[in-house]
Amino acid sequence: MIDAQAIVDPGARLGSDVTIGPWSLIGPDVEIGDGTWIGPHVVIEGPARIGRNNRIFQFCSLGADPQDKKYGGERDQTRLEIGDRNTLREYCTMNRGTVQGGGVTRIGDDNWIMAYVHIAHDCIVGSHTVFANGASLAGHVIVEDYAILGGFSLVHQFCRVGAYSFAAFSSIVVKDIPPYVMISQKPAKVHGLNREGLKRNGLSNDTINLLRRAYRILYRENLTVAESIERLKALAPESPEIARLIEFVGKCTRGIIR
Repeated sequence: MIDAQAIVDPGARLGSDVTIGPWSLIGPDVEIGDGTWIGPHVVIEGPARIGRNNRIFQFCSLGADPQDKKYGGERDQTRLEIGDRNTLREYCTMNRGTVQGGGVTRIGDDNWIMAYVHIAHDCIVGSHTVFANGASLAGHVIVEDYAILGGFSLVHQFCRVGAYSFAAFSSIVVKDIPPYVMISQKPAKVHGLNREGLKRNGLSNDTINLLRRAYRILYRENLTVAESIERLKALAPESPEIARLIEFVGKCTRGIIR
């Protein structure tokens, strides 16, 4: 399953049924799990671990040195980790972490990552996310499960993107996006609850209605963030989703998009 024109370093570890296309380069300290398909002209540098049943299309660059001036060549202390069943389309770039940022860039499972997406050093991406063409994360960004970034969205370093949130195309994100909301514009502003996304992912009507109440508290009642959190606590016993929202907003250091 390895094309004769691919170059695979002897130090790489490949699972069963791995396919590697022509002119792809797999470096040392790279582990690739069972059933993963790698197209032509892909470069994967280590240390990197790629899980099972991923599909990695042509011209992707994975595991290269971080684009950070603080990086001093600490190759053995940094790595890229990609989970299972992810799709990475053409020209995606994902860099290893930095020592200062914890050493790892991590991608979860079942993510749909379209062409020309860049995920920088020390980013942590959850599972079941969608990155449309050209979306980019600066360093140290956290993206939670089921989030969607529209085409050419840009996320500033150290921002967090909450679970089930939706960023419209070309959004410029310089503060944290709370879970469950939709944002757009440059710089981004909130434009309502991501109701369609919540329905598609199986949240009940009762839960969505409760999140609508929480949204009004956070965005429509002219309260400070601290005041909003106190009001939201009254709803928390009814829903783990509200508890997640409170925890997310309470931990913000850059502020939330409002």
